[in-house]
Amino acid sequence: MVKNLFISVISQKEANRGSVEFQVFSFTNKIRRLTSHLELHRKDYLSQRGLRKTLGKRQRLLSYLAKKNRVPIHGRINQGKPMNVPATREDLMIVNMGPHHPSMHGVLRLIITLDGEDVIDCEPILGYLHRGMEKIAENRTIIQYLPYVTRWDYLATMFTEAITVNAPEQLGNIQVPKRASYIRVIMLELSRIASHLLWLGPFMADIGAQTPFFYIFRERELVYDLFEAATGMRMMHNYFRIGGVAADLPYGWIDKCLDFCDYFLTGVSEYQKLITRNPIFLERVEGVGIIGVEEAINWGLSGPMLRASGIQWDLRKVDRYECYDEFDWEVQWQKEGDSLSRYLVRIGEMMESIKIIQQALEGIPGGPYENLEIRCFDRVRNPN
Repeated sequence: MVKNLFISVISQKEANRGSVEFQVFSFTNKIRRLTSHLELHRKDYLSQRGLRKTLGKRQRLLSYLAKKNRVPIHGRINQGKPMNVPATREDLMIVNMGPHHPSMHGVLRLIITLDGEDVIDCEPILGYLHRGMEKIAENRTIIQYLPYVTRWDYLATMFTEAITVNAPEQLGNIQVPKRASYIRVIMLELSRIASHLLWLGPFMADIGAQTPFFYIFRERELVYDLFEAATGMRMMHNYFRIGGVAADLPYGWIDKCLDFCDYFLTGVSEYQKLITRNPIFLERVEGVGIIGVEEAINWGLSGPMLRASGIQWDLRKVDRYECYDEFDWEVQWQKEGDSLSRYLVRIGEMMESIKIIQQALEGIPGGPYENLEIRCFDRVRNPN
């Protein structure tokens, strides 16, 4: 008889395992364990993040229970009494949604908790863009591998090409011609502008402003026109090579790039007038999504995300790769760490990129027309 009673208790516990009340009870126990752990290990940021996530899930489930007018269970949980689960309620259903690309910014996976047709919890999981590039590189030379690396970050392809060729150049102590280094800097900063523009447009669309989303493609298309003229491709360029670049700049390219710089400065001013002081924009981004200094370092953030949290760390200044130390520019950073700071850092970086490009175009060794095409023209004009 005792055996049958034990089996019935176990069966009832298993039957209640998927209920909302059981989930709340489990989260409460997990919160207690994490809290006790963090009292001894205060610098365990991973546990702190887990605690915040668990608290949020538990709060959403409790809000859902209150919405459904169920019996409050705070007292039963705190007193440790057995829970009386209504037999008429069905278990929760956990649905895996993705990973896929549903017109969002990158591949996204959602773990959704359903109670009937009601979504009571949703946990987003990022990082599904890895495609085994390291394994592909095992049986490729650097030249064969360069077309692959441009797909790592198709919004900033020049940067992935740069790190791929910089490594063997440093290992082999290969000297890059000054003109090629200047061309690399120009291409990198144009790529930075294109990447930041495509961040700005969807960011504004996400907070309810559709107009900038269309504006950014206007300037971005001009950048891609320059890329196409120099490399032959608008996105997957395959332009960098060990020791330099694939080809010199075509005739008239530098003049067109200077015209773009003058035009883009007016475009950025237009963005700032439209966005920066907009009260609705400020209400939705100021003080939202704050990332502190310790969190930014612990999470391994880099680029504008890191600099918007108060850390003046820019590899162009620290590592001094290419010839960035020959130009006059400043590291853009903010100390608040919120969404507004990340916006301001990217706007400032686009302005600084234009400064770098203008200086590189004006001071490029050999002048604007040192290429095979113009040399051919000179030979025709001066046959002797």
